[in-house]
Amino acid sequence: MRKITRRNYLAGSLAALGAGAVSPAFALDTVRQGYQTNIWGMPTYYLLKSGLLEKHGVKFEEFAVPSGNLTMQQMVARQVDLGTYAGQSFIIGHDKGGLVIIAQIETVGKTAQIVVRKDLNASKVADLRGLKVANQTGSSVGNIFVDIIAPAAGLKKGDFQEVRMDVNNMIAAMAAKTVDAMVNVEPYNEIAVADGIGTSIMDFSGVDKMPVFMAATPDFVEKSADTVVAYLKAWQDAAAGFKNNPGKVADVIYSFYASKGYNMSRDAFVKALARVEVSPGFPSDIATNLQRDAEVLLREKKISAIPDWKRALRPDLWAKASS
Repeated sequence: MRKITRRNYLAGSLAALGAGAVSPAFALDTVRQGYQTNIWGMPTYYLLKSGLLEKHGVKFEEFAVPSGNLTMQQMVARQVDLGTYAGQSFIIGHDKGGLVIIAQIETVGKTAQIVVRKDLNASKVADLRGLKVANQTGSSVGNIFVDIIAPAAGLKKGDFQEVRMDVNNMIAAMAAKTVDAMVNVEPYNEIAVADGIGTSIMDFSGVDKMPVFMAATPDFVEKSADTVVAYLKAWQDAAAGFKNNPGKVADVIYSFYASKGYNMSRDAFVKALARVEVSPGFPSDIATNLQRDAEVLLREKKISAIPDWKRALRPDLWAKASS
């Protein structure tokens, strides 16, 4: 049980007097929120900008990076408390730093694609043989491409040249013809296609639906369980926004990319965002789906052991937030 001091009680009570506040009667801890600036991280970005965390008494600091595997590394180093990424990055993070899943936020298999320079007229993965392929090595998308998709197309290591690169630099590299193809996510795929730079030859949804999880450091969950529960309540409110007011959500997220100088029409952006299926919760089949990914990562010697799913998954926190 968390000890509630008189000071905490008064602070929480005063906060609850704010308009529309549903803050608990004690001060919550500040969340150090990590998220990726590709479209996988944009539901989290929307949550941060929606005011819903403040409504539930949660303060935050935000840490934006190009891709989720970098957030995972920050969490392993205990520089960030919470962050989103797909299963492969989570499993590596659990192996290296004991990270735990507190919710599934979305599925993004349709957003992950292989895009090839349009002038090369490629149409299938096997056409990547002999080409320079930009890949964010160590990311979930990168691991799925190298460990599953390329071998299934008959491509071994060395059959193509893997060029290590952040996802936000890949379009420029394709335009300059320093790489021939990219393994990337939205909105960068849609930008490349809309600008006539590349052609998408496949998305990952037929291979992996790619659920994206909200993970936490075990330290933060142990120390700040009340904060985690309030945080998850804010996500439940955010889910209603994605379902009932998608135009508002799109405006908030589109403004992020416009502020970064991306030249992308709103229509193209909405098309890219529609490939993200946002439905926060804690499905009962999470462990079953992660098991396959863990077996591949173990085979490729990227983790030391299959996780103990009873330790790696914390459905109790979502259940408490839902009660």
